[in-house]
Amino acid sequence: MSVPTRGAEDETLGALGWSAFFAEQITSGDAGLEPARIARVHRSRLTALSTHGPVEPVLGPDVNTSHFAVGDFVLVDPLTARLHRRLERRSVIERRVSGGVVPQLGGANIDTLFIVTSCNLDFNPARLERYLAWSNQAGIEPVIVLTKADLAEDLASYEDAARALQRGLDVVVVHPNEAQTVAALAPWCGSGQTVALVGSSGVGKSTLVNTLVGATEGPPQETGAIREQDAKGRHTTTARSLHPILGGGWVIDTPGIRSLQVSDLADGLDVLFAEITELAARCRFHDCTHAHEPGCAVREAVAEGTVDPKRLERWHLLQNENAQNDRTETRAAGGRVGGGRGRRR
Repeated sequence: MSVPTRGAEDETLGALGWSAFFAEQITSGDAGLEPARIARVHRSRLTALSTHGPVEPVLGPDVNTSHFAVGDFVLVDPLTARLHRRLERRSVIERRVSGGVVPQLGGANIDTLFIVTSCNLDFNPARLERYLAWSNQAGIEPVIVLTKADLAEDLASYEDAARALQRGLDVVVVHPNEAQTVAALAPWCGSGQTVALVGSSGVGKSTLVNTLVGATEGPPQETGAIREQDAKGRHTTTARSLHPILGGGWVIDTPGIRSLQVSDLADGLDVLFAEITELAARCRFHDCTHAHEPGCAVREAVAEGTVDPKRLERWHLLQNENAQNDRTETRAAGGRVGGGRGRRR
């Protein structure tokens, strides 16, 4: 994997995604160390990119590769390649799995999350809302990418349904033509920008990665077919990795995700369901559940037709799941869980 050749060293660092956020973390004690960006996390080693090309950081005896994510910036000794420390992340996507306390790292220092879904049976508003809440919580800009548009009988209905999922949400339709796809996604793929792709298997995620990478390197991912009866496919991406893309940016490909546990996403859900969040401030009770309480502004809006009742149903489901998982994780970590209702406004 090669790093594009630029002019001055700082310009090359910028091309890797380096910014003032990371530069401000450098101290006098880091003199002589070189920044590098993690390109791949292996079981027992890391692969990274620096201004001088690929490097394999040497890990200390107590350093575990699971503590690093693709996209992380680290400081290494340019002579020995010894890894000294990881810099604080600007953003990170992490996934909690059922029964697990330690989250799985999906990628770090990402600017945009392409949430990929196809215009067929895979299009599922409830699942897309989980991805959106995940992205919102991580502080990453979400973009819905609709694939297989050429096979859709009513493309406009998919676009409208996607835009209705969150205020101000960008929705991009991509077609089989590679040049059109690259042009459509170009606003998020400029020099130094980092994007990641998530979505269930079989939606064309690996094909999109290969299209974005283009001739900068060999196709990084295999592609797979989907089953016609349920529009589901096999996972063709089995590891996370960082790839240079056309336009000077970077893409992190991730394995397909069929299920995404909702936990510790309170702020992300507030952004996702902004119309409910804002109305909640007008409810009679501070802790209104929008289910049965008198003076509920949200249920009044549903009755008036200004809030989609299906959105409220999904809000209830995600809020309950988030609260339940938060309690479970707190107990597993040895914390004390408190309860009790709030007070009337």
